[in-house]
Amino acid sequence: MDLVPALEEPLKQSLKSVLGPATAKVMAEHLGLHTVGDLLHHYPRRYEERGQLTHLAELPMDEHVTVVAQVADARLHTFASSKAPRGKGQRLEVTITDGSGRLQLVFFGSGVHKPHKELLPGTRAMFAGKVSVFNRRLQLAHPAYELLKGDAEETVETWAGTLIPIYPATAKLESWKIGKALQTVLPSAQDAVDPLPDSLREGRGLVPLPEALLKIHRPHTKADIDAARDRLKWDEAFVLQVALARRRHTDAQLPAVARKPSPDGLLTAFDDRLPFTLTDGQVKVSKEIFDDLATEHPMHRLLQGEVGSGKTMVALRAMLAVVDAGGQAAMLAPTEVLAQQHHRSITEMMGELAEGGMLGGAERATKVTLLTGSMGTAGRRQALLDLVTGEAGIVIGTHALIEDKVQFHDLGLVVVDEQHRFGVEQRDALRGKGKQPPHLLVMTATPIPRTVAMTVFGDLETSVLDQLPAGRSPIASHVVPAADKPHFLARAWERVREEVSNGHQAYVVCPRIGDEEDDPKKAGKKKSAEDEAEKRPPLAVLDVAAQLAAGPLQGLKVEVLHGRMHPDDKDAVMRRFAAGDTDVLVATTVIEVGVNVPNATAMVIMDADRFGVSQLHQLRGRVGRGSAPGLCLLVSEMPEASPARQRLTAVASTLDGFELSRIDLEQRREGDVLGQAQSGARTSLRVLSVIEDEEVIAEAREEATAVVAADPELEHLPGLRVALDALLDDEREQYLEKG
Repeated sequence: MDLVPALEEPLKQSLKSVLGPATAKVMAEHLGLHTVGDLLHHYPRRYEERGQLTHLAELPMDEHVTVVAQVADARLHTFASSKAPRGKGQRLEVTITDGSGRLQLVFFGSGVHKPHKELLPGTRAMFAGKVSVFNRRLQLAHPAYELLKGDAEETVETWAGTLIPIYPATAKLESWKIGKALQTVLPSAQDAVDPLPDSLREGRGLVPLPEALLKIHRPHTKADIDAARDRLKWDEAFVLQVALARRRHTDAQLPAVARKPSPDGLLTAFDDRLPFTLTDGQVKVSKEIFDDLATEHPMHRLLQGEVGSGKTMVALRAMLAVVDAGGQAAMLAPTEVLAQQHHRSITEMMGELAEGGMLGGAERATKVTLLTGSMGTAGRRQALLDLVTGEAGIVIGTHALIEDKVQFHDLGLVVVDEQHRFGVEQRDALRGKGKQPPHLLVMTATPIPRTVAMTVFGDLETSVLDQLPAGRSPIASHVVPAADKPHFLARAWERVREEVSNGHQAYVVCPRIGDEEDDPKKAGKKKSAEDEAEKRPPLAVLDVAAQLAAGPLQGLKVEVLHGRMHPDDKDAVMRRFAAGDTDVLVATTVIEVGVNVPNATAMVIMDADRFGVSQLHQLRGRVGRGSAPGLCLLVSEMPEASPARQRLTAVASTLDGFELSRIDLEQRREGDVLGQAQSGARTSLRVLSVIEDEEVIAEAREEATAVVAADPELEHLPGLRVALDALLDDEREQYLEKG
């Protein structure tokens, strides 16, 4: 972050005498640490007290861990092997303990001599290695270790009470080596330029940055750690929020055409023919959008809505308002299936209002055009013509909308569906097609906790739809433990048959298609050894469909749908399913978003543990869209105690997407949520947790908005400018743009 000349010194130079160029290379390649400043901001993950020991009983499988423990016993065994046929092979087994559990260490061959001499019973040391299972017991094979010795002049109490920082490490670089490197560069912390304005820091009682860096790497007490973390959290939250506030400020300066619907235009005609009343939430959110559209600055709004809360209706009314005002509206969908689906449902909702001639024509109708990459030449030529002449007021398409050839008559609004699937270049390319920047509405059906919305979508104003339209039915969800209780799975297929015999339809979702080439690289990699279920390849659509049609669902009309089918075939399958000609659709996650078949009431998700929480919630939202109740069965072979099963139980226990998104975030690291650029070693959030630090983020956003309003160029805050420049390296710039 606060990279000033002393902190910009490459680690290759500063660590030359201490750890050598090889270590600097590993730091750069595996941890993304290139300069002294980067290393100072590589904070400990946790701290161990020498007198205390790690909980060995809670070690995660397949992860690289550092533990502090005591040797209980050590035994040297000899054995015969191909390399040592005369029984000269040696294996050292060391058992370490922390009082609560035991862990086996194994060393082989010539690697046994040093640990055999040093790891005597009673010795305390730090051990680092990858946790694996051998003979049903946890073990570390060939761990690196560092003996914990007290210096002669230290008393036993101070030695035992010393806090040992444990750093995020890799197999090639143990935590204690990172610690040694840090001790070398720690004096440079004095040169760190403070990004926080003095008034803010003093007003909140935060310690200066150099002091925070010293305390986080070399704490004397737990209070030191707390003071350092409080301060460093503020840095991360504040600098990020300043970047977002500046983007909001810049966007607010752009000109846009105000789009006000005419009092008796297309929107009024559409509302008059609606067979139902809009929910209070839809009315409120529509008003927020119409207010934004009426201003001469581009709207930047995020519309979050629960699965099935009627986001498409709100977006369509916004598009009609813009067409009323003489502009065009474009809706960008992530897949062809979804673009076709939106086109179908919007033309159905509009009826004859979608059959117009010219924009603003007397018959108060407009043309709704579809544009996708796989259209035939004639259809495509006509669609392009409709756009450039203004004949089409509304266009729905995929990435094909972004191509250079596509020109609009007067683009006034861009609606992006499922934001997380679009990158910055795509969004900006479409925005660049307006004569002036068009208004922007971003829709997501993945509920996002408030603080994540403030962090990831910080440059957008947020509207939330959390009410379900009247007539929607509840969805019952259950976990089906296929390995423990195979008869439950048999019952699941019976339930599908019952739904079909009652005149309904069902989905079966699988993680993979089944016609993939086996990738030898992937085949070599072993999954978690937690359970055999993990080693089996995920179930595939083509295999499962064949088994069901020949077995438990024999006699029913079963079809498949996946992303590698030809678009026309996909569309035909969806049309047959929507028309009720198909009983059971076996599909991949292509049905995750936007597919709307009210008659589908049951969904069976195979290998449900291989999907994320939000994805399961999305998939489940495809059933229960009509008046009949929905049923979602989550099939898994994972054992009951596993985290994967706990995740499924959480999904089955609530239909509240916001609650699930919190669970999802707590289980995954935030880096996953904040996108790739956030998980890069140098730019990731290191101490700030978007779930736990809600207050810090909200306060930092307020402070940042005030700072930017008073001094948009940050002329009076050079330290903050330096921190921003470091934060907004190219990668992060793009990441914020994606926001």
